[in-house]
Amino acid sequence: MSRHPTVKWAQRSDKVYITVELPDAEDVKVKLEPHGKFFFSATSGPSKTPYEVDIDLFESVDVNESKASVSSRCICYMVKKAESKWWNRLIKQEGKTPVYLKVDWDKWVDEDEDKGGADDMDFGDFDFNSLNMGDTDGIGDEEGDSDMEEETTAESKVAEKIEEEENAEKDKEAASEVKKN
Repeated sequence: MSRHPTVKWAQRSDKVYITVELPDAEDVKVKLEPHGKFFFSATSGPSKTPYEVDIDLFESVDVNESKASVSSRCICYMVKKAESKWWNRLIKQEGKTPVYLKVDWDKWVDEDEDKGGADDMDFGDFDFNSLNMGDTDGIGDEEGDSDMEEETTAESKVAEKIEEEENAEKDKEAASEVKKN
């Protein structure tokens, strides 16, 4: 009898990412059909334990535009949707999701954040230094950290001085009110 490997998934409006977590997978077989049938099988471990996943995806897919990548830790699939729209779930089956199916939060993007190709961002000639985010040269090193501490200390001293001046001004106003009464 075969086991189910952990399967993680995430989606965009035009594709679904499916990651089968199965280290040292051998004899990997995958079958993807246009109507959304997804089948995976492989063996793993010294005893060649068989693993299998057989699911019906929520909607139809474009088999020709879908891609797979096998590494020593996992098998990743980018499944192109036949129609660019958000799916309510990964599989057609309603009710409780099988325990081996999990959301891949590392790849997940909410529907309202999906810009249709967010993974293909092109920053062009954008200069991040123009954002005036402070000294980024020394981030993570001791010299940079001390620069940041010096800036923070200087800012604190300025803030304290302003607060002292405001308090002194309030004291003067309070004293003049007392003299009037």
